[in-house]
Amino acid sequence: MNEIIDWVQSTFGISPLLLYKSVLSFFIIFAVLILRFIILRVASKQTENERILYRWRKSVTYVLFFLAFVLAGRIWFEGIQTLSTFLGLLSAGLAIALQVPIANLAGWAFILWRRPFEVGDRIEIGQVKGDIIDQRIFMFTMMEIGNWVDADQSTGRVIHVPNGRVFQEHLANYSKGFQYIWHEIPVLITFESDWKNANEILLKIANSHAAHLSGSAKSKVKKAAHTYLIHYNKLTPTVYLTVKDSGVLLTLRFLCEPRKRRSTEQNIWKDILTEFAKFDTIDFAYPTRRLFNNPSGTILSSIKNEAKTD
Repeated sequence: MNEIIDWVQSTFGISPLLLYKSVLSFFIIFAVLILRFIILRVASKQTENERILYRWRKSVTYVLFFLAFVLAGRIWFEGIQTLSTFLGLLSAGLAIALQVPIANLAGWAFILWRRPFEVGDRIEIGQVKGDIIDQRIFMFTMMEIGNWVDADQSTGRVIHVPNGRVFQEHLANYSKGFQYIWHEIPVLITFESDWKNANEILLKIANSHAAHLSGSAKSKVKKAAHTYLIHYNKLTPTVYLTVKDSGVLLTLRFLCEPRKRRSTEQNIWKDILTEFAKFDTIDFAYPTRRLFNNPSGTILSSIKNEAKTD
């Protein structure tokens, strides 16, 4: 061993103290990696839940590598024998030189502390929407939805967002709090249609697809009310009536799960088309132009005839 040390010193010109610190730091990192492997191996034998294993991997990695960083730092920085002194000098230097990474690190701490979202949640931050698929110290990763794809379906793109954005952009979480979204389907029928019958049909269809969510939504609202000021008087499906230029607009409003918005709307439209086809008194409306053929010559001749009679 002494021969190896002498050869390294003579070949690379490394002092004994520097070589000692390097070897000791290497063994610290190696020990941390071995410990991480053992902990994760034990955890994988205890559960097969991917979400739990993901949290174990992240937590163990953060704790062990922070510990290795502190231990290695105390080796390289002589005279720094207390953890508070070391962290104080480190944070002061990083705050000046690395403002953006520090902001992302603060965002990461905020996400861990306040938990505005977790892996698996569907969120919207700024102009980006997607499902959280990974969280790291400086950024989190989303599977994008929406954009050029309708009805919040996945685009297939993976988007990396800096953690500091949580302090700069508005953040909406589809999966926390109320856990449901309100969705509306506008149905426009002609003025000549039987709007009362159409209203009853739409309400019946909505109840068949979304009424079962009302009971669950009530319990979710009560639970969320402990944290947020959320209050709804009516959670059951309803139909609102409005008169437009081209006909009578019946707006179907109902609760749905965020990830089932498109499939729910499709199933409801299938029932609407099927039920409306059974009635000749209900017709869909669309922007039209009506022309009346009433030549001016006919009007003048009728006026002349009336004058002769008088």
